[in-house]
Amino acid sequence: MASELLSHAATLNLGLTGLPRRTVNDTLPGTWTITSMPQTANDSLIASIHVGKIAPLGPQAVPSGFVKHRVHSPVTITHTGLVGDEQADLSVHGGPDKAVYGYGAANYLAWREEYPQHRELLVPGGFGENLAIDGMREADLCVGDIHAIGTTRLQVCQPRQPCFKFALRFNDKLMPKAMIRNGRSGWYYRVLDAGTLNPGDPVVLIDRPNPQFPFTRLVELISRGRATRTEWEQLQDMQGLALNWQRRAREMLNRSQ
Repeated sequence: MASELLSHAATLNLGLTGLPRRTVNDTLPGTWTITSMPQTANDSLIASIHVGKIAPLGPQAVPSGFVKHRVHSPVTITHTGLVGDEQADLSVHGGPDKAVYGYGAANYLAWREEYPQHRELLVPGGFGENLAIDGMREADLCVGDIHAIGTTRLQVCQPRQPCFKFALRFNDKLMPKAMIRNGRSGWYYRVLDAGTLNPGDPVVLIDRPNPQFPFTRLVELISRGRATRTEWEQLQDMQGLALNWQRRAREMLNRSQ
């Protein structure tokens, strides 16, 4: 699917740096209309895939699926996540709006420079992500971006908010605060189309419904608050945004009335 999209983009003379925005063609069911969108680099790919089973974590042996191992073969993705991946506390982990966790592999270089004492763990998969992605960071995203990877379609819907298990993994209570401070949160995907993907698959941006709302701004307002009323108004029904943050936006608007 991804290779077909790239070929189609080239046919339309969009090149590898001009990706099409995909929208439904109501007159021809099952087809897509190509419209313009901001130019975006198209050299992103899956560096590695990671899954994990529930196991004791930290001195208190807290049940967690944080620690994951690398998978070198095709992986099946359902609407609830990767087959073979587990979460211990489903009240805060997993679910449709946290089905797949993606992380920019290049971010680990900055982490290792800032926290050399943890360098052995600061490698792709070290934060418990399912997909370590080359050529993509938080600043390359907008809220609601849709990516075609393998035969799947995944939608960026919210950043990670690190919990106490993040500290347990590194035996360092400052690590969750560091992620909040530096904004290198990674992103959760909602699964629009289940399917399979492989290490090395390209990550192709096929739709950007909210080009006016950078993902980095969502990370900032979730971490630090201080959203404007206009932003809450945008977020309350923003296409692709996690439902809990849409509800939160409506709550904030109701409080300000």
